Amino acid sequence: MSGLDWDGLRQELPAPVSELLAEGTPVVVTGCAGFIGSHLTGALLALGCEVTGVDSLTDYYDVAQKRANLAGPLASPDFCFRERDLNDLDLRMLLTGKRVCFHLAAQAGVRASWGAEFTRYLDWNVLATQRLLEACRHEDVRDDLVRVVYSSSSSVYGDQPRYPVTEDDLPMPRSPYGVSKLAAEHLCVLYGENYGVPTTSLRYFTVYGPRQRPDMAFRKFLEAALDGRPFSIYGDGAQTRDFTFVRDAVRANLLATVAPDVTEVVNIGGGSRVSLREALDVLATELAARVPGAGPEILREETARGDVRHTAADVSRAAERIGWRPAVALGDGLAAEAAWTVARRSGHDAG
Repeated sequence: MSGLDWDGLRQELPAPVSELLAEGTPVVVTGCAGFIGSHLTGALLALGCEVTGVDSLTDYYDVAQKRANLAGPLASPDFCFRERDLNDLDLRMLLTGKRVCFHLAAQAGVRASWGAEFTRYLDWNVLATQRLLEACRHEDVRDDLVRVVYSSSSSVYGDQPRYPVTEDDLPMPRSPYGVSKLAAEHLCVLYGENYGVPTTSLRYFTVYGPRQRPDMAFRKFLEAALDGRPFSIYGDGAQTRDFTFVRDAVRANLLATVAPDVTEVVNIGGGSRVSLREALDVLATELAARVPGAGPEILREETARGDVRHTAADVSRAAERIGWRPAVALGDGLAAEAAWTVARRSGHDAG
């Protein structure tokens, strides 16, 4: 069970998006086996699009979970999966004839991006994006391609002097990961301005929900609780985040396909800025309703290098430019993630 229902999705979309993503429309999703990418792939297949998904299935977390994320798409005749690294693929051939490229493939993780591991971030976040944009320059790609929708991150902002942040605030990333995502964003703008490659960059703010990566806080909390293991909070738990449910992130991708300008950058935040401690209290309540007595011992650890104290998004530009606003309340989203995690552990997960 995915926790998400795409029935009626087309009715939620404005006419220009529905027309672009009509039945049979060929699209590409990079990072299709990941948390957000697999849900986006499912949504596009529900719309009747012909989806080519690319994912190198790296071992940053359990590859078995990534394969499970693809169980639904792989059963569809409209899905073609290519297990390849974007840096080794003929991207011009991949993109020729496609109408939209949703570019989610990336090396994730703020805390893992220091030291020698940064090479991976350069290869998969920066170089792969540059190669993809370079392919989009060519006429045989550009003639059909309406837009590249790039998945960026609120990590580009770092710590800011005021909140909520707007897209005009100066990015000050505090981690190598944030630097790599900002560099790829700049590449999107450069290829738009110099070669007319249409791009929309979506700055996600802490996406959560079913299929969340196992290194992310809510998922770690739930798994620790079900295992009877302690759970570590980095810092005092008073740090705040603007949590965004994954269905809202998927909808942002779809709406971004018809952004009005050649290059757009918009914040995608859930409108529910709360402290980590408060969010975990809600999550614990949702879990206890399903598994009475489940709850981890909370341990405190020092704030990790690269972590920011607060995040909060001003999403007025997203509303104005692509017609996007968050729709799922934090409590409802946390309930969906708790239900998915319990079902998965019980062997009842269907994707």
